[in-house]
Amino acid sequence: MKKILLIEDNKDVRENTAEILEMANYIVLTAPNGKEGVALAQSEKPDLIICDIMMPVLDGHGVLHLLSKNEETSSIPFIFLTAKSERSDFRKGMEMGADDYLTKPFDDIELLNAIEIRLRKNDILKKEFSKNIEGIDTFLNEVKGIEALKELSEEREIRTYKKHDDIYREGNYPKGIYFINKGKVKIYLTNESGKELITELHKEGDFFGYTALLQDEKYSTTATAFDDSEVYMISKDNFFSLLYKNAHVSKKFIEMLSNNLSENEKQLVRLAYNSVRKRVAEALVKLSDKYKKEEDKFSMKISREDLANMVGTATETLIRTLADFKAEKSIDISGGTITILDYHKLVNLKN
Repeated sequence: MKKILLIEDNKDVRENTAEILEMANYIVLTAPNGKEGVALAQSEKPDLIICDIMMPVLDGHGVLHLLSKNEETSSIPFIFLTAKSERSDFRKGMEMGADDYLTKPFDDIELLNAIEIRLRKNDILKKEFSKNIEGIDTFLNEVKGIEALKELSEEREIRTYKKHDDIYREGNYPKGIYFINKGKVKIYLTNESGKELITELHKEGDFFGYTALLQDEKYSTTATAFDDSEVYMISKDNFFSLLYKNAHVSKKFIEMLSNNLSENEKQLVRLAYNSVRKRVAEALVKLSDKYKKEEDKFSMKISREDLANMVGTATETLIRTLADFKAEKSIDISGGTITILDYHKLVNLKN
């Protein structure tokens, strides 16, 4: 049974609303003011919160503000109760992140429909969809059933790329974001002399290409298939439908964007201060962390030029360093395939 927290200072409204919810088979928690409501939300973790705006001690806006700052309660669906004379207060609440509102007086059906829609939407967004094309399709198909996302397009675009094929190029305008169903993708920058620096590596189940779309500007990087790959494109309109109308989706992409920026900053520091040996070791570790399957040892066929572009050094320098690592039995090299023999030795390599 779903648990609902009702925060309402008017005793009659609180008791009548609680009775309706209990008759609909919800577990109901009640609080007569915002302060007690916040404490109950933090201790009980309800599935949904219904909260009056005008209350003593702590009003509805204060409740929403405090709960949105707490990671454990920030994603709980939040419905405001408001009188018709409080329209400006309602608008403020929606801008703060409330999911819906009900104008008092409301009838039983209106209340239960609003709750059902919000709970169903939240359940969908909590699901762990498989990281493949079927999982993404399932997600898109399910969110299409939500009233707020009915305009989501039925169209999707699946593209196949051979190794070294460009997916998008620096200077192009983004038409959507990309999801890797099979294969590997590298993202790189090119300097004035044409030298590449690989900034990101992606694998099956990863999204990429969303930074330029979020910033509404041309791509500053190029994306190329590392291996033969299948890439699913989510159109710009579909992406923004999800982003703007789903707080969970927005939060996910903000986290991904923040992680990318943080990793790029770290890479700049490594290029500035780490020795070539250290950078080569870090590149090998990064490849292992990103692409290693279940087997004990990581092996990958990668061109020396691509690896040098990850490290930010000349290909000849990279080859000499790999030869040193092979002599030290940290790696093995057979043809174009590099096998890591001592992962921890590479991780702990001194600068």
